[in-house]
Amino acid sequence: MRVLVAYASAAGSTAGIAEWIAGALQAHGHEVTLRSVEDVVDVEDFDAFVVGSAVHRQAWLPAAAGFLRRHRKALRGKPIWLFSVGLPGALRGPLRRWAMLEENDVLAELLDDVTPVEHRLFTGVVSAAGFGKTGALVFRLFGGRFGDFRDWAEIESWSASIAGVLAAQKS
Repeated sequence: MRVLVAYASAAGSTAGIAEWIAGALQAHGHEVTLRSVEDVVDVEDFDAFVVGSAVHRQAWLPAAAGFLRRHRKALRGKPIWLFSVGLPGALRGPLRRWAMLEENDVLAELLDDVTPVEHRLFTGVVSAAGFGKTGALVFRLFGGRFGDFRDWAEIESWSASIAGVLAAQKS
């Protein structure tokens, strides 16, 4: 199948996850195009979609949400998987539970435009630079950690499940 993997990335984490997903789908025999949502002009030639965005302030980046809005008619009736990249794995205790609730808020905003087969919330790279000096201090005081929290095994597993569904639809 012809699959578009499109993403909006703030600092590169989401782009890295999108690249991994595209590679996994290609390895399973699908024809994959990887693009930033800002570089996608037309979606008519694709059979399926995987679209992801970094999450800031409990919402997708405007470019990614705009992509879904702009192409909602063309996406209707085609399989689409969504993924978000946020903070859950960088947090501990009550803040982690709060961050996991973020998935519902993020997804609710997108459901006006698309009906995804599935949505996943991954954790990305969390750096102090993204918070500013005071924000980074507050983040640490509340139990936040900095580092690369991308779970490649989880991302690979999810990619393989998408590939399996696409292969079944192809038959």
